Amino acid sequence: MHPSPLQKQQGPQPQPSRALAVGLVSLLASGLGWPATAASPGCTAPGTVLNMGFYTSFRPLSYSADPMAGSTGFNQHQGYEAALLDALEAMDGAGLQFARRGIAEWPDIWLRAAEPEFDIIGGGITILDSRTRDAAGNTAVRFTSGHVTFRQSLLVRAADQQRLSSYEQLDGTVRIGALAGTTGEHRLLVLTGLAEANGQLMEGIHVETPRELLVTDGSPDWVIAPSGGNPALDGRTKLYSPSGNKPTIIYSQDEREMLSSLLEGTIDAVARGEIGNLDASAESSGDLVISALDSSEELAGFVLDHRDGDLAACLSEKLAWLTDHRRIGYGQWRDDPDVFMKRAIGYSASDLDHVHAH
Repeated sequence: MHPSPLQKQQGPQPQPSRALAVGLVSLLASGLGWPATAASPGCTAPGTVLNMGFYTSFRPLSYSADPMAGSTGFNQHQGYEAALLDALEAMDGAGLQFARRGIAEWPDIWLRAAEPEFDIIGGGITILDSRTRDAAGNTAVRFTSGHVTFRQSLLVRAADQQRLSSYEQLDGTVRIGALAGTTGEHRLLVLTGLAEANGQLMEGIHVETPRELLVTDGSPDWVIAPSGGNPALDGRTKLYSPSGNKPTIIYSQDEREMLSSLLEGTIDAVARGEIGNLDASAESSGDLVISALDSSEELAGFVLDHRDGDLAACLSEKLAWLTDHRRIGYGQWRDDPDVFMKRAIGYSASDLDHVHAH
């Protein structure tokens, strides 16, 4: 593993740093694979505390008890991923303990796993090879194996469900809320024909930013992808095609703002993951419903420094057991919030044989 935060930074640290992870788990060939074998159930040396950074606004997968930075509840992790981490800590002999800190900014949050103050990053982060590399193209981080599956979708007002039932029906009269730099935004742009599969915007697309109005020329210079894009497009507030045959994308700062805009009628749909949209629909008592649903599935994982292959493999192994190789997912957790903790309490080192058999 790479040097601990105390080795890389001077001065006192707010959280205990991790020591070297036990090197008894075989190294993943890449940050996206499954572990092969393990000689010990422990992932870290005794007394190790992993500094965990989590995205604070991805309800219900990962969020803060209080979204206000600096508040008492800001670093209190809640949601599906919080339950998984609690269960990892409870697994006998796993040697896992997390000191959690909220992170309010989404762009490039995954790359913070390579920074000295963090050992692991979470927050419903889709596993993408492009997200493993920094701005210079160098491999910086790696993912654990996916612990939850989800798809992108459109959340609309109930009265608009039929009118907006497919992405092909979306024209210039439709306004869709999105969060910049997410897979939800990327898939929306691709599915509506505003961008190519690689995120390259079509010719003539207008993008408004606080600084200027930009018009794309159809070249590779104009890319919006979940791992980044043209810096000139940072802070974008609106994206549209002047031809009027494509929907207008309205960008928000957070999901709560988008949901409020949808209920108020200032936008017609919210593009984001099916899990969050299902919860929002349930909380609205039927005022909001899911219409269009993406056919592509995504996997979310935790992120570590690219040199932490042993730890990534060990975490993947434990997560595979807790989720029964993703047979237990968000739906099961929502029905029984203690489902992962129950499996953790029943865990023993002999259960590794069950993991390796799959």
